[in-house]
Amino acid sequence: MLWLWNVLIVLLTVVAMEITAALSHRYIMHGWGWGWHRSHHEPHSGWFEINDLYAVVFAVLAIALIYLGSRGVWPLQWIGAGMTLYGLLYFIVHDGLVHQRWPFKYIPRRGYFKRLYMAHRMHHAVRGREGCVSFGFLYAPPLSKLQETLRQRHGRRPTADAAKARRDAAAKRPPET
Repeated sequence: MLWLWNVLIVLLTVVAMEITAALSHRYIMHGWGWGWHRSHHEPHSGWFEINDLYAVVFAVLAIALIYLGSRGVWPLQWIGAGMTLYGLLYFIVHDGLVHQRWPFKYIPRRGYFKRLYMAHRMHHAVRGREGCVSFGFLYAPPLSKLQETLRQRHGRRPTADAAKARRDAAAKRPPET
């Protein structure tokens, strides 16, 4: 029966890590920790960016918890295992799927992965650290809610009005020769 508790601890830790990561992303990475995170919002070359140090910090913490747990502090190794599982999911979804940091490219066309992909693209649609949306990595609010929040924060008109304004401007423009 102990194995069931261990599995439950791992799964609850994954959920807690998503909440922790979203709050850390919003209030630390887009706050006083912007110095490291800025590299993630700017063009870069190479495999690594300074922002990857956040993953190293969480990995060291997970390793320490697994070590302490293996030395007799029962739940800590399973909390560390849950953090490690979350790190793997983060790597697959955020680094691989969303930011295409793998050698192969895949852009989801529907479902959960498209929602995650689009939500994080909306997060990066804002320059700088202010006014961003969608700070989670494995959960994303509905896209319509994120779009509305972006419009409210940045004074943009609703999409239909913007499309109509572009059509009107194009109709007034003289034809190209």
